[in-house]
Amino acid sequence: MEDLADLEVPGVLRLRAPKAPAVPLVFDSPHSGSVYPDGFAPAVPVAALRGAEDFFVDDLYGAAPDHGAALLAALFPRLYVDPNRAETDMDPAHVSGDWAGPPLAPGAKAKLGQGLVWLRYPPDALPVYDGPIAAADLAARIETYHRPYHAALRRMLDWAVGRFGGYYHIDCHSMPSVATDLSPEPTGTVRPDFVLGSRDGTSCCPELTEVVRAYLVGRGYDVRVDFWYKGVEIVRLSGDPAAGRHSLQVEISRRIYMDEARLQKGADYAAAKDLFTGLIAELRQFAADCPPGRAA
Repeated sequence: MEDLADLEVPGVLRLRAPKAPAVPLVFDSPHSGSVYPDGFAPAVPVAALRGAEDFFVDDLYGAAPDHGAALLAALFPRLYVDPNRAETDMDPAHVSGDWAGPPLAPGAKAKLGQGLVWLRYPPDALPVYDGPIAAADLAARIETYHRPYHAALRRMLDWAVGRFGGYYHIDCHSMPSVATDLSPEPTGTVRPDFVLGSRDGTSCCPELTEVVRAYLVGRGYDVRVDFWYKGVEIVRLSGDPAAGRHSLQVEISRRIYMDEARLQKGADYAAAKDLFTGLIAELRQFAADCPPGRAA
């Protein structure tokens, strides 16, 4: 199988191939993008919307290629179009004009205005636009951003299958430390340090979940599994444990590594990055000791 190569699509995505001898380990950060496309015209200043970004998550996992793992990051913001939502996850009431794609099938979040394209922004359900999004605009966002991101992720995962027969995939996210009005938890809930999402054990083997959980708990963190955040579209598409394809969503509370009010790196950022570098090394050893096909 041809080796995986670096790939960058300006404003869309950045893929970094393994630098060290490769292992069946893949990371992706779908929500850390901060390049707002030309023509983005929200009803409020962009600065008021930036809290939707998974700040610095791609950098926290930046050591992955040095440990033989591939790393993908979206460069566009998730509220513009969300890679962790299905292409059909929009409320038809939020789309104007003739929609030529597959029938829209909104989930609970889309009905609240946080589907494939965000129409509402927490904590006060702030309207992002003056009205619904045009069908042609939605189709263009899918074609230009959403599909290329998923194509790059498939490329990484297919490469791992072709070379190793399977993979361990970590879908990397952050979460505000306190739940908002549009959160699944009651408003004001203080979230744990980490939440691991395996879609109730269906997207990965329990061994993968446990190695991540044990590493973080061993360093003093409060870690929950499938607690409010069970994993969404990316791990649903990527996880098939019976076929040696293991996908786990990892959420970190932003209070651990950043100043949430100022949207800046916090005093403990370097320690948090060291924590993730250690996790990557732990997962590299796990992948070497327990090949993904064997874990299934």
